[in-house]
Amino acid sequence: MSLPDDARFAQVLSFPSGRELLRRLPLLVVGLWIMGLSISVSVRAELGISPWDVFHQGIAKAAHVSLGTVIILVGVVVLVAWIPLRQRLGIGTVVNTLTVGLIANAGLDLIPKQHNFAIRVGFLAIAIIGLSLGGGLYIGSGLGPGPRDGLMTAISARGYRLWVVRTTMECTVMVVGFLLGGQVGVGTVLIAFSLGPLTHAALRRFHMPVGEEAPEVMGE
Repeated sequence: MSLPDDARFAQVLSFPSGRELLRRLPLLVVGLWIMGLSISVSVRAELGISPWDVFHQGIAKAAHVSLGTVIILVGVVVLVAWIPLRQRLGIGTVVNTLTVGLIANAGLDLIPKQHNFAIRVGFLAIAIIGLSLGGGLYIGSGLGPGPRDGLMTAISARGYRLWVVRTTMECTVMVVGFLLGGQVGVGTVLIAFSLGPLTHAALRRFHMPVGEEAPEVMGE
């Protein structure tokens, strides 16, 4: 079966039956843990973090709060922006919004700062792989997109190319985050250009079929 596109995943309602929830939930949980820890690893690499995390880190520094707290609060604000766009959220959306920031904070508490350049390069590589794998798992679970992904697909559904929306949004938040003190570096560029293709590859491997199971997943 061909891979469902991003917009189709974004439209999956997460009112699954108990059986479907048990089948899909492990992918969601594992994916979110990998993503949260990968954010921590990317920060500890100190070679540049993802555009959205530059934004989160910039706000965190300016407001003197933890990175994870900002990830959660920004996620909630983004979900509010879904309302006029009539974007559907799911169980996975809610869990994503409330937990990834907590996991990132836990990772930052556990992983010490690194001073060896070779280790930092290794951390960056691990972060890129982890963010891609985690994204493929949580999107593949079919329980709803993350708040930022859902916003981009909702806007693109209004007739704009997804890559244009993604590029515009990520460049905007990156610049704002950088001005607030967020970390931009070679890692930011590598993550920005590699995350899409690598996540797509992971999604092809781990996605759970949506189309044939939509009536059951949506509780019809």
